[in-house]
Amino acid sequence: MKKQIFTIEKDGFCGAFFQGPLNSRKAMIAMIGDSSTDLLAVTAAKWMIERGCHVMTMSADKKDYGHHNYPLERIGKAIAFLHEKGIEKIGICGASTTGMLALVAASYYPDITLTIAMSPCDFVMEGFYQDGKDGMHERPGDGESTVTWMGEPLPYLPYAYRHPEYWQKIQEETKNSGNFISSINMFDESERRHPLREGEKIKVERIQGKILFIGAKDDVLWDTCRYIERMEERLRSLPHNCTWESLLYLHGTHFVFPQSLLKKILPFGLNTLIGFMFKDAKRYPKECEKTRIDIDEKMTKTIKEW
Repeated sequence: MKKQIFTIEKDGFCGAFFQGPLNSRKAMIAMIGDSSTDLLAVTAAKWMIERGCHVMTMSADKKDYGHHNYPLERIGKAIAFLHEKGIEKIGICGASTTGMLALVAASYYPDITLTIAMSPCDFVMEGFYQDGKDGMHERPGDGESTVTWMGEPLPYLPYAYRHPEYWQKIQEETKNSGNFISSINMFDESERRHPLREGEKIKVERIQGKILFIGAKDDVLWDTCRYIERMEERLRSLPHNCTWESLLYLHGTHFVFPQSLLKKILPFGLNTLIGFMFKDAKRYPKECEKTRIDIDEKMTKTIKEW
């Protein structure tokens, strides 16, 4: 699969462009995976190419798996490159933290006319590092947002805890939940201590084209269905030019990916692996698989109709 690599030093952003069908005039910016060239990112690119798109995978940096003060202008540079390639329609797709980032980016760049957000939140998150400081896998960035605009951090919901208590609380919650990782209580406590302010909320009403929200009620990282419902209410109450569709499921965990995408990575034992990570997936493997199959069909339909 032909690709062109972009670096922050040379191009102003970290990414990889994967050529799609020659007659295609649409492209997806895919922020899936920890790196723009890791297995998940490359597999997502293949999956989207099969659905008629060119793909630009993007990540914070080549080996930076945290999200802190990421300049939104980097996405603007990627959009400019795609237009130079003669691409007319640009979409964006993200999952988890990058599901949030996809929504934020689309609210700033009207060129984006399809936004797919899997397990997103409806607010800008505080920045975080995954650098192993003091033996902690992850820590908050002091005074840092996940994203910046014009050199200024966007207002964010601060985490309830500081380093090292932040990761210690997540470890405690994870152990008590029986999941590979769980942080929903920490996010709920963050909102309890710091009720969301208008400036911290994602301005989804500024997004153009179509938004596809995807989430599961058994998500144990955060209450994504509640966040999606709040975004729906925001759209209903404010003027907007977009349409939206919400795919909310009882079972599906934080990994609400299309089934065929994950099967490309792990043809055998997929349910076992996700069941190892999330207790609900182990208890309801068939229901979670049914969710991923439905997402596969509906996301494919959305991309092809776009």
